[in-house]
Amino acid sequence: MPGARYIWFGHALVVIEETAGRLRREGIFVQKKITLRFTSRVRYATPSRMNDIASVRSVRGFFQLFWHFTWKQASACIFGICLLVAMIGTRMIWQDDWAVARYDALLLIAIFLQVIFLTTGIESWEEARVILLFHLTGTAMEIFKVNVGSWSYPDPSVVRIFDVPLYSGFMYAAVGSYMARVVRLFDMEMVPFPPLWVHFGLATLVYVNFFSHHYTVDIRYMLFIATVLIYGRTRIWFRVRRRWLWMPLPLAAFLSSFFLWIAENVGTSTGTWLYKGQSTFDMVSFAKMGSWYLLLYVSFATVTLVVRVTPIPGTEKHPAKALQPTPDRVAP
Repeated sequence: MPGARYIWFGHALVVIEETAGRLRREGIFVQKKITLRFTSRVRYATPSRMNDIASVRSVRGFFQLFWHFTWKQASACIFGICLLVAMIGTRMIWQDDWAVARYDALLLIAIFLQVIFLTTGIESWEEARVILLFHLTGTAMEIFKVNVGSWSYPDPSVVRIFDVPLYSGFMYAAVGSYMARVVRLFDMEMVPFPPLWVHFGLATLVYVNFFSHHYTVDIRYMLFIATVLIYGRTRIWFRVRRRWLWMPLPLAAFLSSFFLWIAENVGTSTGTWLYKGQSTFDMVSFAKMGSWYLLLYVSFATVTLVVRVTPIPGTEKHPAKALQPTPDRVAP
């Protein structure tokens, strides 16, 4: 950028224009009564530092991107990770004669985590609205599925509604938390995007089919085809460090469903819930990946009620060509 000075502040690339003032020796930058204090970690970026990101075709470049991508993904699903750790931990230590039932303890842990994440800013109030929507739609599905015998919650608890422990809604909320956070952390933009009536119409059909297939024709295979036809051209643009990448939306949904299947195996192996005819030693059927794949489109539509995923024309941040570094942008 002409007339600009690049400096590193921590892990973020900060761009300061020459016309904004000068960086004084004591480490204080002043302009128009605005003071920015820089610690000793500030260091000027030489051209070699600016090009510190290796080519994605090299081994070093690949592992750089892979490490930062994995770290951001783990940060995005922190709520879900904490819930899985709580499931494992409570299964290991909980005793039947304790005053509080394990399921009720999981509910208290989930509420505590939610409060901590909001007060510390890990999650925003906008993301909390997404989580609330997921909690409501997820609990409604849980009540129906448990009462038709699709799965069950074998342990006792006090806080239940229609034989469904209330902590179960937070498992769906964890998916909502992940989807809202991943959009923010990766600066995601999705283009081209189908018309909204098609977007929400597909999500409605998927959600209804989870209920209706118990009584009428199961249209899940047609829904699988519909997801590819509708979103096959949709690219999810996301930023890792200063490099923009993209992935087809159906592929992202498939990969996410695989990791949700792994999480389900954690849940069933700890006896937190069990599918019909399943024991804690049985692996969850791979067919559940298909269910999660479709449910993710319902989740996606729920997120878009609150979070914008399509850029306003003329304000797109993603480059015209993938894998292109953007040093003039501030990295998160």
